[in-house]
Amino acid sequence: MNTEYDAIIVGAGPAGLSAAHMLGRARRSVLVIDGAEPRNRFASAMHGVLGIDNLPPAELRSRGRTELDPYDVTFIDGQVDQVTASDDAVTAHLDAQTFTARALVAATGVTDSLPDVPGLAEHWGTRVLHCPYCHGWEVRGQRLAVIATSTMSPFQAQLVRQWSDRITAFTAAAEPLDTETRQRLSARGTTIIPSPVTSVTVAADGALLLRTEDGVTTPADAIFLGTALHPRDEFLPEDLVRIDTEHGPLLRTDPSGRTSHPRIWAAGNITNLAANVPMSMGAGSAIGGAVNASLMFEDTDRAIAEMR
Repeated sequence: MNTEYDAIIVGAGPAGLSAAHMLGRARRSVLVIDGAEPRNRFASAMHGVLGIDNLPPAELRSRGRTELDPYDVTFIDGQVDQVTASDDAVTAHLDAQTFTARALVAATGVTDSLPDVPGLAEHWGTRVLHCPYCHGWEVRGQRLAVIATSTMSPFQAQLVRQWSDRITAFTAAAEPLDTETRQRLSARGTTIIPSPVTSVTVAADGALLLRTEDGVTTPADAIFLGTALHPRDEFLPEDLVRIDTEHGPLLRTDPSGRTSHPRIWAAGNITNLAANVPMSMGAGSAIGGAVNASLMFEDTDRAIAEMR
């Protein structure tokens, strides 16, 4: 098997596959390394993706791989343990194998950490949701609960109100609410429960039952909440510059997606926590073009040097 490529892409989700697509079409040799743990694997379908709305996430990845067949793009399964980089190359280490390229795109996304409430994890991606734009239409008009996980959660509750007029906001993690926030929630009929949620179970009729610390049980058809997001960037060089955000350190990238190392780029949720599938696809496509342009400049500089 070849161990040297023009570009290595770590992650075969929407961003990684889109980057591979652009590079493959630019006649670059590409290796895609994928750990088969996409963030949206818990969801049955993607929504808000023009042209392929309601397509299962696994089907998008399968179609993407098939569409890359005509190009010089190779796939291997595995988790990259470490990436090392020099001025001239970047190397991906996994198991006992090493692969070297002139550029690397990290497109490994993020992981979601749910609140430690019994019963939530079992419904993650199906009835416990994070994005109303991704899932709101499917639960429109139903009994919806919003469990606060931060001071931003009241905003999420106001947003979810667009999809249903039956909203209950469990605000413990955002308390004490200021007067204006409480007024904005109440003005549109949102019920506010400040007691912490201690468990989620399923009733005989299929409803989710949210029990709070005060012993009260509230039924809901779906739950929205914000998760703690953790970029999957631990395999990248530690000396890459990161910026501090309210969600923790994130890789610093320039407008082309390049990190502080000139041979390493990052695409999708790994640098943009708010990116949905279309945004991640667009970022991957743009970064694929940027990587090719960078390699083109390098090819040209080398050709000029050889003429001298």
